[in-house]
Amino acid sequence: MRYLRYFVFITKHGTYIDGFAGPQEECETESWSAKLVLESEPRWIRHFHLCDRKASQVARLQALKAAQPARDADGRKIARDINIYRGDFNNKIEKILAESQITDKEATFCLLDQRTFECDWATVEKLARFKKSGNKIELFYFLANSWIDRALSGQKDLDRLAKWWGREDYTLLRNMSPQKRRDALVSRFKTELNYASVKPWPIYERATRGKVMYYMIHATDHAEAPTQMSRAYRNTLSPLETIRQLELGLVGDQKGPHPHRSAKSERTA
Repeated sequence: MRYLRYFVFITKHGTYIDGFAGPQEECETESWSAKLVLESEPRWIRHFHLCDRKASQVARLQALKAAQPARDADGRKIARDINIYRGDFNNKIEKILAESQITDKEATFCLLDQRTFECDWATVEKLARFKKSGNKIELFYFLANSWIDRALSGQKDLDRLAKWWGREDYTLLRNMSPQKRRDALVSRFKTELNYASVKPWPIYERATRGKVMYYMIHATDHAEAPTQMSRAYRNTLSPLETIRQLELGLVGDQKGPHPHRSAKSERTA
């Protein structure tokens, strides 16, 4: 949310896609990614495409959509549309992209906040290759870390693993260290999908570090994006800057709690 807040001051517009958009916890909404992005000021992201396969999560998304105001804090009409899809994101991605009317010049961000193996590599490829020119769709891809060894060894549906990894050599992942596994995925974003910048941001168990629960892999072609993501990551636990501060370009590093956010606060970097 903080990163997108920074970035809309550069783009002044945007499309946001969330493939697993329901809240991670049914009872928790204050750190719900879709909610935070929708409610972030200024409300310059114009198009939202939110998908989830569970009926209960879709109901939450519909309620979230209904609760959005028609005007912003300054009384201006908010020009945006919020589209909600029920189903497996891997099966819905072509429909979403077809209906999104994303142009090559549209700043587009996609959050792939999977729990472990839900997002097919073919889906990632469709997103990365959708635009024919300009900057590709920017991706925020979550790679499980602290529990992935157990998940790899316990996964009985081998077809699911093959679809997630996108190749038949997924068995090699079981013998990799967490760092090599992370680096292998980063390399694929660079070499297979041709993103200019790919950085794996560690998300720790708690604000005072602890173990790395997962990595948020940020893949982008925009020259300014890595700088803005670095600022967002370092400032995550600090108070939000005012819109006036952002307008004046006063978006430096803030003094505050330890910059590494906790996995318990949900995936909202």
